[in-house]
Amino acid sequence: MTAISPSHIHKALGLATQALFISNPNPRVGCVITSPTGDVLGQGFTQKAGGPHAEIVALRDAQQKGHDLHGAVAYVTLEPCSHQGRTGPCCDALIAAGIAKVVASLADPNPLVAGQGFARLRAAGVEVLVGDGAQESFELNIGFFSRMVRKTPWVRMKMAASLDGTTALPNGESQWITSSAARADGHAWRARACAVLTGIGTVLEDNPRLDVRDVATPRQPHVVVVDSQLQTPPDARLFIAGRACYIYCAGSNDTAFQGRKQALESQGAVVVELPNAHNKVDLPAMLADLASRGVNELHVEAGTKLNGSFIREGLVDEMLVYLAPCMLGEGLAMAHFGPLTQLNQGLSLDFKSVEKIGPDVRILARVKGRDNFLAMPTAEL
Repeated sequence: MTAISPSHIHKALGLATQALFISNPNPRVGCVITSPTGDVLGQGFTQKAGGPHAEIVALRDAQQKGHDLHGAVAYVTLEPCSHQGRTGPCCDALIAAGIAKVVASLADPNPLVAGQGFARLRAAGVEVLVGDGAQESFELNIGFFSRMVRKTPWVRMKMAASLDGTTALPNGESQWITSSAARADGHAWRARACAVLTGIGTVLEDNPRLDVRDVATPRQPHVVVVDSQLQTPPDARLFIAGRACYIYCAGSNDTAFQGRKQALESQGAVVVELPNAHNKVDLPAMLADLASRGVNELHVEAGTKLNGSFIREGLVDEMLVYLAPCMLGEGLAMAHFGPLTQLNQGLSLDFKSVEKIGPDVRILARVKGRDNFLAMPTAEL
């Protein structure tokens, strides 16, 4: 009888976290292959896009160690793919290796898979059990699931403020309210995102790079600028060789506007015209466009006005807030929206975590109900 151990799927989930900075836009997946009695034979996690998926890495690991995989069990944190992309179908590789049982956390919501991997495995006589580690796999890949199911990225808004909620002094000074430890932690959240977004106000005021510097990462996230009138300077520091830059604007036939557009495109920017009725950028349409470009998690680092626009239009999924142990009084708020007339008009949040980062506090708060777009399976073990 084949031994089934929940600890192996948890080990696979741990492996999946090692793909956090590298697998975008593919999901973060881990795989552990064991003997029928539970001995670990091979393991691995998804590599960068175009590279091998977790199952293939684990199979190669086991085969390089000389193990016979007939009758083995594969624990994987997402349904093995069944389609030919830049790599071959993982379910076919598992079948060919002689895997007898697959224990998976979740079905893959990608329409190219969506249960077909499980169906192909079962048709080949492989036993399939689904559900163990489902919530953990979902959280690790919430951006991927959002893009596949909701057709929009998972929008995480990052803010840093004093304890009384001030993000900058009236004269604009804001560097630095929080500590170097908090900034490094913020860079780790940048690194896991597919793209970092800001507004033209921040570009003109701070001339930021918006890259990942304070933690090691094998890839830089794309940069996105909301810039209705194309005021981004062609020599802005956010133009970094090898990194995609998307600038969303309202568009115009004006000669000067077209000249600015050509100047930015010459710097490698992709300029997308998406006007709304007020000649501003259509933010929901922008999110849909980013999803079509493979953006799973969108990390927003913007000013009070653009933050307010995202909140007012109901586009934020969760807040990543760093609070410094100081009071700054009058200044810029985290987000400008309202005024509200009733307390129940406020944005309701759930605290997901509260942690001390150096001298500061980091709060991860999720907008109520935003993660209720996928039914979690009951573990079949």
